[in-house]
Amino acid sequence: DGSLRLCVDYRALNKVTVKNKYPIPLIADLFDQLGKAKYFSKLDLRSGYWQVRIAEGDEAKTTCVTRYGAFEFLVLPFGLTNAPATFCTLMNQLFKEYLDKFVVVYLDDIVVYSQTLEEHVKHLRTIFKVLRENTLFVKREKCYFAQTEILFLGHRIGDGSIRMDKSKVQAVAEWRTPKKVPELRSFLGFVNYYRRFIAGYSKRATPLTELLKKEQPWKWPDRCEIAFQDLKAAVLEEPVLKLPNYGEPFEVHTDASDFAIGGVLMQEGHPVAYESRKLNETERRYPVHEKEMTAVIHCLRVWRHYLLGSRFVLRTDNIVLSYFQTQKKLSPKQARWQDFLAEFDIAMEYKPGKANVVADALSRK
Repeated sequence: DGSLRLCVDYRALNKVTVKNKYPIPLIADLFDQLGKAKYFSKLDLRSGYWQVRIAEGDEAKTTCVTRYGAFEFLVLPFGLTNAPATFCTLMNQLFKEYLDKFVVVYLDDIVVYSQTLEEHVKHLRTIFKVLRENTLFVKREKCYFAQTEILFLGHRIGDGSIRMDKSKVQAVAEWRTPKKVPELRSFLGFVNYYRRFIAGYSKRATPLTELLKKEQPWKWPDRCEIAFQDLKAAVLEEPVLKLPNYGEPFEVHTDASDFAIGGVLMQEGHPVAYESRKLNETERRYPVHEKEMTAVIHCLRVWRHYLLGSRFVLRTDNIVLSYFQTQKKLSPKQARWQDFLAEFDIAMEYKPGKANVVADALSRK
């Protein structure tokens, strides 16, 4: 908005600061709370950090020197290593009674969500009452009320679905071919944020991630350009994912190839999330049935919080399931897998490779 913002180098102070390990919320967990909501309001705290007072006696530690003199912060400045954790602690303490019921908070972004408009008005009044009682202020220009779709943390959410922010998609469309490692790392970091939307991401990104290895000379052969354009195209498709509905059953589809494993979590025929990763050198030497089981175990670990406590369908190539169920003797690794699978209530459905087209594409794309 054109106003001044001080950028202070606090590296020396941060180095001797005892780190606050308070956990920042996982972004995916916040999204999962919004699946049933019909109305959304987003509140943005005005210079959120500056609404938190520095502990009395610690002000001098924040001193910054300028050509106009030396100044101490009375409020929480940007750049302190514990600033995010401190602010997150405050937000969670203030809203703990309402978190994941009708409000989610990520640092200074507050989203109120409801299933009806009448309910939404009541929820907003409750949140504003908390803010007023604690002398916290929002920035009106950045607040949106009673929306059927909301932009939150780079995603568009509404009607039980989640999409990428159009401005981020446009940024990828305009991304030029990287000429050096920092440019490639920036691109991969950007696209990786949206990997849950990209089927077979790990396999598709492999030619590019190989260039990030230490001592790897910079070369950009055709396979890298193809992978770069392929990832861009995957983002430009603007895929839509369903937000999870815990009242509906889940389906897990998995598959494996020689170099990667993949899976998709689905509900009512719609994808909720994609997952994939490369196999390491040891895993690449596994027999086919163990690669398939590695895919199953990996996906169930990633989506454990969705699947525990409810029955779900697991669809994969029948070779892995039939082998695992009929094997008389299990290796220590297979025994660990069996113990892990015992936690879940799984309805297994055999899906031969030709029929398992959804997951097959994830590991081979």
